[in-house]
Amino acid sequence: MTQLGENLPRRTLGTQGLEVGAIGLGTMGMTMAYGAGDEPGGIATIRRAYELGVDFFDTAELYGLGTGSNERLLGRAVKDFRDDVVIATKFGFDLSDPERVGSELDSRPEHIREVTDNSLRHLGTDRIDVLYQHRVDPDVPIEDVAGTVGELIAEGKVRYLGLSEAGPDVIRRAHAVHPVSVLQTEYSVFERAVEADVLPVVRELGIGFVPYSPLGRGFLTGTVKPATEYPDDDMRSWDDRWQPGNYEKNLASIGELTSLAAELDITVTQLALAWLLAQGDDIVPIPGTRSPRRVAENTASAHITLSTADLARVQEILPRGAAGSRYPEGIMPTW
Repeated sequence: MTQLGENLPRRTLGTQGLEVGAIGLGTMGMTMAYGAGDEPGGIATIRRAYELGVDFFDTAELYGLGTGSNERLLGRAVKDFRDDVVIATKFGFDLSDPERVGSELDSRPEHIREVTDNSLRHLGTDRIDVLYQHRVDPDVPIEDVAGTVGELIAEGKVRYLGLSEAGPDVIRRAHAVHPVSVLQTEYSVFERAVEADVLPVVRELGIGFVPYSPLGRGFLTGTVKPATEYPDDDMRSWDDRWQPGNYEKNLASIGELTSLAAELDITVTQLALAWLLAQGDDIVPIPGTRSPRRVAENTASAHITLSTADLARVQEILPRGAAGSRYPEGIMPTW
């Protein structure tokens, strides 16, 4: 296996000229969803990722729960090398009510502009490289959303349009108004729904694909534990895949994947990321972590080539993904 620290292979996302390292870094868990935040640890992790060749960093307005904390953390971390990296952030939620954060959508054009200006200020930058609609808003035509981001691109505030958790029809309609460079949706050996209808469409249209939660929210890291052992502010305490019945089935699958990884002299995390990279050269996963050591482990996966037999074995172990739904009913994205 290639030594850590070697140059990260490059990949092209979409047909608009966006090129990044083969592994990115998601920053959500540095401020929300996985227990108390750790700003110094987050900044150290981002800077270590950059040293290892990572230049694609993902944040969102939502990750700061309306305070901008996640974007500010990322902005501070990359300020000395801002021009060398690609920053992606997202709009699409109404975060005005702290009691309903994440439950109300808002992609009205005036709100997109407001969030964009806030994000630019929080990040301490003069442009956002990729601006995603975080979730499709059924009350706002996607044509209006794509048109507004297109205007922001023309104004120089944004470089590329992205969508997140959008289905084939929405993707086509947005792309007809302004080229969509990237789609971000959950995808991993644990979550395979995009394979049937979404991946074929983005490939037909020349759109890059960015899998979030590529490590199954930590299940594919070898450090998993039952839901009851996580604090209430950690989403794994209520995630369906961690609940009794599903947890045991998923743990058994991880055991088989871990055995395969050991045969290959890699970790189960590296196996999961190498599997994703093998699904197409238009894919750039964004595993999240707060650990500089984990970043090194993750980036090393970009130098691993799995054989046809290895890929077939993964498919045999998890032919349809994990047991349990990825979101509770009511917040599950619908295509």
